[in-house]
Amino acid sequence: MKNIPLILMGCGGVGRHLLQHIVSCRLLHAKLGVHLRVVGVSDSKSLVLTSDVIKAELNDNFLSEVCRVKSDGSSLSKLNDLGDCKVFSNSESRTKILDIASVLGKSTGLALVDCSASSETTGVLTQVVDLGCCVVLANKKPLTSTLEDYDKLVSYPRRIRHESTVGAGLPVISSLNRIISSGDPIHRIIGSLSGTLGYVMSEVEDGKPLSQVVKTAKSLGYTEPDPRDDLGGMDVARKALILARLLGRRISLDSIKIESLYPKEMEPGVMSVQDFMENGLVKLDNNIQERVKKASLNGNVLRYVCVIDGSRCEVGLQELPKNSALGRLRGSDNVLEIYSRCYNEQPLVIQGAGAGNDTTAAGVLADILDLQDLFPL
Repeated sequence: MKNIPLILMGCGGVGRHLLQHIVSCRLLHAKLGVHLRVVGVSDSKSLVLTSDVIKAELNDNFLSEVCRVKSDGSSLSKLNDLGDCKVFSNSESRTKILDIASVLGKSTGLALVDCSASSETTGVLTQVVDLGCCVVLANKKPLTSTLEDYDKLVSYPRRIRHESTVGAGLPVISSLNRIISSGDPIHRIIGSLSGTLGYVMSEVEDGKPLSQVVKTAKSLGYTEPDPRDDLGGMDVARKALILARLLGRRISLDSIKIESLYPKEMEPGVMSVQDFMENGLVKLDNNIQERVKKASLNGNVLRYVCVIDGSRCEVGLQELPKNSALGRLRGSDNVLEIYSRCYNEQPLVIQGAGAGNDTTAAGVLADILDLQDLFPL
């Protein structure tokens, strides 16, 4: 049996689902000859470690309790008296993780899994790669940090997996890597990489007012608590930056042109969420509807996409042919069109659910298992 020791950073929706997947897939993984040995779990306030990171693990009952405690909105520090574990404060966690990485990196190996949404994990991630450890990311922020941080993270390409940073469980990164490594130059990528904005634009296309669609999307749980986090385009821009850097573009987030669907006077620091939902949104209806009609007169549809084309990298509304993969997009699927020498006239199209805690966690789990050849028996 091949053992993969791992530490999970981030116990939000994705992190909890990942732990549940690990527990529920024990029999499947045993048949594959793999055991995922969870030695530590952290949230923004605490780090919980098994008492012996060399030989022991946080057992499945303990991991289920972690999920319950975090689902209740509590801190991991509540687990102090449960099982054979040690609890450390956030200020101690970085040092502890680096100590473990230093020991396990030289012997059994270690997978550090980042399912947080924090930029504060970047420092420890860039250090563990030099200690012989592997990194698996659902968190986009480390890969969209400075080019110096990015270069450090990808300096050992076999030891990093980040499929879930762009398309949740969709094979976006692996497909691009296969094309790139075959020597087939990719010259254009265009994609709808926000399930929220995909849903919003396909509903607006049917004649519904933007304000009504966003309110419905929020009630269905498709948007962030503040829908401007989706409508501003920053999440799509981070995904676009990860793709652009994968293609070799030496760019930063501030060099990407980002079109927000709301004006500066409606930004979070200026207008409250409630005021935006009740009074701000409706003021956006006419402009979007006019653009939808204009696109329709041209035989096109309006989609919120990222475009990487040569040195150009931008995010915003684009008119696209109705009969294209992006033009046919309905609902909250992600769609990516990849154009290269081999996929020139007809692009390679990747489509499917590109969001959701369950789907994203499944993508993270697949990434962890993809690293198994780097761990000893």
